[in-house]
Amino acid sequence: MQGVNFTLNAGEWLHLQGDNGIGKTSLLRVICSLAPLDQGEILWRGHDIYQDLPLYLRNIFFFGHKLALKEELSPLENLAIECALMDVPACDLDLMSALAHFGLEGRAHVPLGILSQGQKRRVALAKLKLSRAPLWVLDEPLVALDTNTVALFRQLLEEHLKADGLVILTSHQNIELNGRGRTLLLSS
Repeated sequence: MQGVNFTLNAGEWLHLQGDNGIGKTSLLRVICSLAPLDQGEILWRGHDIYQDLPLYLRNIFFFGHKLALKEELSPLENLAIECALMDVPACDLDLMSALAHFGLEGRAHVPLGILSQGQKRRVALAKLKLSRAPLWVLDEPLVALDTNTVALFRQLLEEHLKADGLVILTSHQNIELNGRGRTLLLSS
């Protein structure tokens, strides 16, 4: 993919759209340093991300196709592990609140493996509620979500943006967000 250029300021979102296979996920992986950058540069607060990659990585939260959850653990245990990995102090009340935001109050202690695909995705999305990273990079976060959950997700994104967060996301579904943002159509 060539010629992709954009800037995001605090409180802004960018929705990447395009046909399957056009490179949306590849671009997100490059932004997150999970794939090499062949040419150009990625700047974070005016500096090349590779000048201090650990600092940059502490400032982003990546939500990919794979949910990064342990099937044998409960939603509560999965969130506790995620908080430890993000170095975010969180008590059980914080974890329960994040699950409750996505309607999972009664599912906090059951093994993840018995939940539906939509419920598993809601557990993964609950990680966002606990993240303190200013930049959220989200790859197809709306897959397997019902209308109510999409509304809860949109509300969470808008809260993040109001707090001067940034969001880059891909989705084949239209997602309408309040605030400053735009859609970038990727093509070959």
